[in-house]
Amino acid sequence: VINDAVCEGCGDCSVQANCVSILPKETEFGRKREIDQSSCNKDYSCVKGFCPSFVTVHGGQLRRPKVAQLDLAAFANLPPPPPPELVPSRSWNVLVAGIGGTGVVTVGSVLAMAAHLEGKRASVIDMTGLAQKNGAVWSHLRISEPLPARSGPSAAGEVIGARVGLAEADLLLGCDLVTAAEKDSVFTLDRERSRAVVNAWLQPTAQFQLDPNLRLDLDAELRPIRSAVASQRLHSLDATTLALELLGNTIGANFLLVGYALQAGGLPLSLAAIERALELNGQAVEFNKRALALGRLAAHDAAAVERLRESAAGPAAVTARIPLAQSFDAITQRRVEYLTEYQDRAYADRYARLVHRVRDVERDRARGLTGLAESVARNYFKVLAYKDEYEVGRLQSSPAFLERLERTFEGDYRLRFHLAPPLVSRPDPRTGVARKREFGPWVLHLFRLLARMKRLRGTALDPFGWLPDRRLERQLIADYERLVEELIARLDPANHAVAVQLASLPEQVRGFGHVKLRQLEAANKRQGELLAELRSAGASAVAA
Repeated sequence: VINDAVCEGCGDCSVQANCVSILPKETEFGRKREIDQSSCNKDYSCVKGFCPSFVTVHGGQLRRPKVAQLDLAAFANLPPPPPPELVPSRSWNVLVAGIGGTGVVTVGSVLAMAAHLEGKRASVIDMTGLAQKNGAVWSHLRISEPLPARSGPSAAGEVIGARVGLAEADLLLGCDLVTAAEKDSVFTLDRERSRAVVNAWLQPTAQFQLDPNLRLDLDAELRPIRSAVASQRLHSLDATTLALELLGNTIGANFLLVGYALQAGGLPLSLAAIERALELNGQAVEFNKRALALGRLAAHDAAAVERLRESAAGPAAVTARIPLAQSFDAITQRRVEYLTEYQDRAYADRYARLVHRVRDVERDRARGLTGLAESVARNYFKVLAYKDEYEVGRLQSSPAFLERLERTFEGDYRLRFHLAPPLVSRPDPRTGVARKREFGPWVLHLFRLLARMKRLRGTALDPFGWLPDRRLERQLIADYERLVEELIARLDPANHAVAVQLASLPEQVRGFGHVKLRQLEAANKRQGELLAELRSAGASAVAA
């Protein structure tokens, strides 16, 4: 488990593990990391990342949401799906697009078997290429009415060709948005003929493992599909999140999409045939039936699904879905509240005074332009709220994190914390980097003690204040304050954009120890370039 409140989002864990189960998590305080428990292969290489946010859970099992235990009778009132009529002269074509290791091939096989059970003809071909976990996979499915007694190449209902060709798809089932938006998928769509049911969960590509700042734009990925399908025939829903919250496992997303497509009239099959095909498949039968039912409910009554999410998640998880702050006042207020908990009210007031000064200067000297005050609000907070021993102790022992563990796991489990305490960790002789050690649940008592000692931070009595990392953190605060003072002293409309870039540099410095030092070196180099540009522009203006 990654405690995202501790995580800095540096990406070191992804580099260590080369693992697609480490996912981005957008939070109020920037992009962090989380682990998809449904697909984690228990390799644990991610723990080698130089980060105190990792907690391993030994024993127990993933907690099943309440709704996952409901009997299928709870969905008995759903109206029967309206299957489309097959045209005798051609097949009904379905393209299933997804990634390897998530059951795309199973979806195609189950739907083909369902067609066979109804006496229809079906052809299915899987395009897996060299795909492994997280590689693109397509399943081409053609369904047609049974051949008449006299069969031949021109007989009604003949399935001609295995692959779904250009503009031939009646349904695009996008189990993975990136694969569904690729040209191989989009070229099969026809604006008048095709319907698309797409998972609006953006699974990061392999590039995310190397670039923690990789831009993940849901709207941009959906754009090619929007341009190829009529708006009323495009259905997008976050099937991965629904499957996790309502079924307890993200692997249910694919058949949740199948259920949605079935209820929306995108499959010429009966519910009974698909359920029977799931039974014949023999793998997680009841689980997949529930996924199918939830998908049908999402297509019929989205509000009912939202009510199920709230009842299954509980008040704490519902509160966690509060939208991220967007306005300057909301951004500032949330950080003032955090800094008060981090240190005290005086520390928070120090933050608020500088941030509001920047806002006033920006309004006065760069009228009509925005962005500098917000950048300072986000980045000054980041350098103030650095993760030292007191803060890591507070966050690792916080009720919110322990409640999250309780919501995620059940049974007799034990926690292990993976840390590299500066006073006891010796450097690795090969790398020179402090070795991480594993600590048992007893360390929670130490965390709580450290959390209560936070008022020692930065004082003469601070036992950690002499450490190089802590001296550096305090220096970064002073450096950023001096930088902001120079920015507001020189600010004008011409250099506003450069000032915003300078104020935003701390967001590029993430991680702990040597990881942070490496990123700080790159940020300092960029700061020097931007400051030279800012000062030369000011000198030119004076000369003019």
